[in-house]
Amino acid sequence: MSYSAAIRHLTASLVLVSMLSGVAAACPFCSAVAKTFSEEIDTVDVAVFAKLTEAPKKAPEQDDNAPYDLAAPTAKAKFEVVQILKGENHVKAGSQIEVLYFGDRPVGSHFLVLGVEPPVLTWATPIETSDRAREYINLVMKLPKEGADRLAFFLTYLEDKEEMLTRDAYDEFAKAPYADVKAIKDRIDHDQLVAWLWNPQVPASRKRLYMTLLGVCGGENDLLMLETILKSDVREVKAGLDATIACYLTLKGPEGMPLVEEMFLKNKEAEYTDTYAAIMALRFHGQENQIIPKERIKLA
Repeated sequence: MSYSAAIRHLTASLVLVSMLSGVAAACPFCSAVAKTFSEEIDTVDVAVFAKLTEAPKKAPEQDDNAPYDLAAPTAKAKFEVVQILKGENHVKAGSQIEVLYFGDRPVGSHFLVLGVEPPVLTWATPIETSDRAREYINLVMKLPKEGADRLAFFLTYLEDKEEMLTRDAYDEFAKAPYADVKAIKDRIDHDQLVAWLWNPQVPASRKRLYMTLLGVCGGENDLLMLETILKSDVREVKAGLDATIACYLTLKGPEGMPLVEEMFLKNKEAEYTDTYAAIMALRFHGQENQIIPKERIKLA
């Protein structure tokens, strides 16, 4: 056995033995990009939708070589509070607030504005919101704090026409327990998932989520597609390989292990990133699924 092959085998053994008894806390293969709207609002004292009523005054032009004037006025804009999402005791609808704002959106634009440390509130940078985004946030605020019913709501917003909503929906899935993902099996649009998986415009991070969802709602008819992806030499096609291998094994069962072993674990010419992807897929099966016996995984 070559040195590189031995390292791969040792890495696989160490990772699998250390992780087989663990329980993953969140949707496997999904890495949250940022705090969700829900998390942001939960961590502040006040959250409002506000309308820009007065843009910040432009500071007079200064010589680039002149020292920075610490006494110069900051770029504060005026906003009218339109709706209070949280903190009714600290702010009133219709009131004016001054917020540091460096954007150039026209007067009348709407924003989500978050504040902390009442009674003299410190406001965070405003986030511009469309009508749809405000409707989305209002709906999210009414959802259960956890569970399948909450998670199912976000299915509608995956690959939304507004990237901000797509990211938030993805992050909700990234932080959800895998048990909740399995609980929404009957609500997932299988054909839409397949279309997204073949769409080159969908980033690898989100394809990992869609492969995870396919593992929940897919079947034997998906195996040919998955094997085609696994055997592809095109890196873009194999994006999110760890989730693809996990999905394949979920649908194929133990009978899928020989292909994974042959291509990624015993193949001395396999790229290390591909071998590692296979290790992560097997770790997932050791943690979350009962489809592949743990003793079989240890033999890989």
